[in-house]
Amino acid sequence: MPAQGYYTIKHTFQPVWDTSSQILILGTFPSVKSRENNFYYGHPQNRFWKMLAAVYREPVPQTVDEKKGILLKHHLAVWDVVDQCDIIGSADSSIRNVIPSDIAGLLEKSAIYKILANGAKAYELYHRYQYGQTGIAAHKLPSTSPANAAWPLGRLVQAWGRELI
Repeated sequence: MPAQGYYTIKHTFQPVWDTSSQILILGTFPSVKSRENNFYYGHPQNRFWKMLAAVYREPVPQTVDEKKGILLKHHLAVWDVVDQCDIIGSADSSIRNVIPSDIAGLLEKSAIYKILANGAKAYELYHRYQYGQTGIAAHKLPSTSPANAAWPLGRLVQAWGRELI
């Protein structure tokens, strides 16, 4: 049984990708809001979708279908490093007892050649659990989380744009 405040949670939605995906964007594990919405970056204050839209000069996607559409149109895949873990709420810093996602399996089925980590924790966990199987080093980018207030949207767009374009 997990310690007080911790819950063992399994990732409940699939990665977004197709065989033409070239860049994989990795988060750590879905937030409470993302788990409620059953899709990536579901917290309304997370800047991921605004950043992506600005980089590609597209309207900000609102629905899950629109979000999948912008990803696939630009040959992007999105997934999380962690498939199951013990976690308190949405706090990446609380993640423990990690069961990693099968990133290597996804790479075998796609054209992905570049991996971008959305924040330091995704980068750290990817390199700890998956880099040995994939052999592809991740590029660490600033988190789009609202907790990363030091990076306003404009700076995020610049940093991410250098890797996405």
